[in-house]
Amino acid sequence: MSTSPPYLDAVIQGDCLEVMQGLPAACADLVFADPPYFMQTEGFLFRSDGSRFSGVDDAWDKFGGFAEYDAFTRAWLGGCRRLMKEDATLWVIGSFQNIYRLGSILQDMGFWILNDIIWSKPNAVPNFGGTRFQNAHETLLWCARSRDARYIFNYKTMKRLNGGRQARSVWDITLCKGGERLKDGQGAKLHPAQKPEKLLYNVILASTRPEGVVLDPFFGTGTTGAVARLTGRHFIGIERDAAYAEAARQRVAAVQTVHSDIHDQALETRLPRVPMRALVRDGYLENGESLYDRSGRAACTVTERGLVCDGGAPVSIHRMAAMILGRSNANGWDLFRVRRDGALVPLDLLRRRWREDHGGGRG
Repeated sequence: MSTSPPYLDAVIQGDCLEVMQGLPAACADLVFADPPYFMQTEGFLFRSDGSRFSGVDDAWDKFGGFAEYDAFTRAWLGGCRRLMKEDATLWVIGSFQNIYRLGSILQDMGFWILNDIIWSKPNAVPNFGGTRFQNAHETLLWCARSRDARYIFNYKTMKRLNGGRQARSVWDITLCKGGERLKDGQGAKLHPAQKPEKLLYNVILASTRPEGVVLDPFFGTGTTGAVARLTGRHFIGIERDAAYAEAARQRVAAVQTVHSDIHDQALETRLPRVPMRALVRDGYLENGESLYDRSGRAACTVTERGLVCDGGAPVSIHRMAAMILGRSNANGWDLFRVRRDGALVPLDLLRRRWREDHGGGRG
């Protein structure tokens, strides 16, 4: 019998302000919020050929004015803040109609903005009237609970996803399309603002650990829940509309968790430290053995205490590397080589072998 609380991995139908009041404090590791944008669309939108374009004109995006919208924003953000753990972060997405109001309110409430992320849309909808620039992006604000709060950022994971380069604050992601786009019985879009899974994939992998809990107070058709389940996280979904909530339940139920180095956060795992003296003590290095720099020049020798010496006082491998490179600090594991079977191999290879032989995890 499961001991998980009933709200975990559940789609809860209801108003988020009311539902959040019934949830326990500090239950979420991450909040992703896709609130109403208050787009203030008047009349119909038409393409250049005269056909009508289905924008967002739903009742949930209607407010009496900025004061009403701001009050609503403070209310739901306050509910989210109570449910966030101390090291939790919040992501909120918006467009030019609302993102600046959201940012100001977030700062007024004590949140600390870590990044603004530009979601750039290669297949954005044109400005059919030709009256403005094409609106080809939305903005996500990533926030900690306070300026001094500790928070999760899976830097190495995001770097791997970005082809080995540091992940940037501009994400090129196409609008939701094809089989990912949910349709109603007539073949029309079920939800006008369904977000692409790739967007949530980045958000969740960047700022949660496996088994973490992601809260989405505007769950819609369940993109957050689907990606949370895919990546081995839990979710709490709140959705007011019954049709959206049911579609989200069916969607999430069909998703199977995928286990990988990325999803399991193996890239972020801190490996145990291996002191040089352990390599000498356990026979991976010999007292007096030479270490070489990248050019193959003999740079220093190993001492029995695990320090290295170039004729002066013994120092650590990192201090010696810094002296050779003319820097204030450097990584000796990366710089130095040792001779094995006639070839020079990185000193770090011996460290990896020591870990493997002593049950210290992956190298």
